[in-house]
Amino acid sequence: LTMRDLTVGYDRIPLIKNINLGVRPGEILTLIGPNGSGKSTILKTITKQLKTIGGSVFLGKESMRELTDSEISRHLSMVMTERIHTELLSGRDVVATGRYPYTGRFGVLSAKDHEAVQEAMEAVHVLEFKDRDFARISDGQRQRILLARAICQQPEILLLDEPTSYLDIKYKLEFLSVLQELQKKKGLTVILSLHELELAARVSDRILCVDGAFVEQVGTPEEIFRPGHLSKLFQITQGSFEEESQEME
Repeated sequence: LTMRDLTVGYDRIPLIKNINLGVRPGEILTLIGPNGSGKSTILKTITKQLKTIGGSVFLGKESMRELTDSEISRHLSMVMTERIHTELLSGRDVVATGRYPYTGRFGVLSAKDHEAVQEAMEAVHVLEFKDRDFARISDGQRQRILLARAICQQPEILLLDEPTSYLDIKYKLEFLSVLQELQKKKGLTVILSLHELELAARVSDRILCVDGAFVEQVGTPEEIFRPGHLSKLFQITQGSFEEESQEME
């Protein structure tokens, strides 16, 4: 996935201009920055939930502007922050909706689709929730079901907007461990936004720092967590930020 001179924003008002970045196959790229700095805006523009104000996003050599939603969904899937509300759907039912790009207008699952559902639930370790009411399981369990739904699309690229926001530390670590496992076993490319800097440092191959009007820096965790950098990015004026431990002092 490549962004060329990409400008993103709302209602034709630019927020972040001239993003130039290529995301490598099998890479985990994490977006960090203050609240409202544009992390979600970038992700929603990549997935065409927001219109591109300028520049282009490419999947391989093809501009996403020229691709249909169905074509995009066969290459790219997403887990966004919005909580979904279901009526009497089991965990398996929710995961199976990830196969809709392949089922045609009637949404009838083939044997191959059912196999993909099973494999996705196994990969994310949620088979124990397959028959439970999705509305009655915990936030951590629901988030893993939604990850299985995204994996069920068999994408090359997975986008996640603050996927650990509603989770306690146990589920945060479990969730990100599953992502790393999928990256290693399936060669999945992952682009996600995170608030938790210590988790970003642990899980990322590269980190993109967003500062409200521009991409401040892209680099490895070692390059990003250098002395003084994050205090400047997050405009910390009292106390100090220990980059090596990612903790406030």
